[in-house]
Amino acid sequence: MPTLREVKLYLTGLWLLFQRDTKGFSFLDLTDRGALRSFWAMAWAAPAILVSWLWWRAAYLAVMPLGTETGPIFFFRLALVEVANWLVPVVLAGLLAWALGIGPRFAAVVTVTNWLALPVSYAYAALIVLMVLLPALKGLLTILWLVLLLTLVFALFRILRTVLGDHTLTVATMTMVLLVPTMLLSEVLERYLGVFPG
Repeated sequence: MPTLREVKLYLTGLWLLFQRDTKGFSFLDLTDRGALRSFWAMAWAAPAILVSWLWWRAAYLAVMPLGTETGPIFFFRLALVEVANWLVPVVLAGLLAWALGIGPRFAAVVTVTNWLALPVSYAYAALIVLMVLLPALKGLLTILWLVLLLTLVFALFRILRTVLGDHTLTVATMTMVLLVPTMLLSEVLERYLGVFPG
C-alpha cells in the first residue's frame, strides 16, 4: 500500500499535469505496476466512502417502511457498487485505448484516473457532512455538488490531454468513457441490488 508521502507525491503530480506541466509525470508511477498500485486509492478513500455509505443508508431508511433493517449485507451491496464503479470504466477505457491504438498509454490513464478519484471522494464526503449539519443550505449544497461534478470533468479532461496529447476528440471520448458509465451503472446496480432509496 502506498505511504502517505507517496500519495502526496501522486497528487502533486496530478496537479502539475492539470496545469499542463509535464514535470508531473516524474511524480507518478505510470508503469503497469503503478497502474495496479493506483487501485490502493480505494483504500485511501475508504473513510470518505464510508461517510457516503452512511448517508446513503439514512436516505434509504427515510423512504422505507418503519422497521426496515439494513445489516452488513446492505453495506456489502454498496461495496459491490463501489468496486464496479472503479473497475468497469477502466475496462471500457482499456477497450477504447486498444481500439484507438493508444494501448501503451493505458497504464497512465488508469493511474491518473484512480488517484484523481481520491480527492474527489473527500470533496463529496465534505459536501455530505455539510448537508447533514446544515440542511437549510440544501439548495446551495446541491449547486456545489454540480460544480464539483463539472470540476471533475474539467480536471480529468485537462489531465488526460497532458497524458494523451492534444487530440481533443480522443481525450473527450476517453473522459466520457471514464465518467458516464459510472453515473449510469450506479443507479442500475443500486436498483438491482435493492439499495436504491425509493
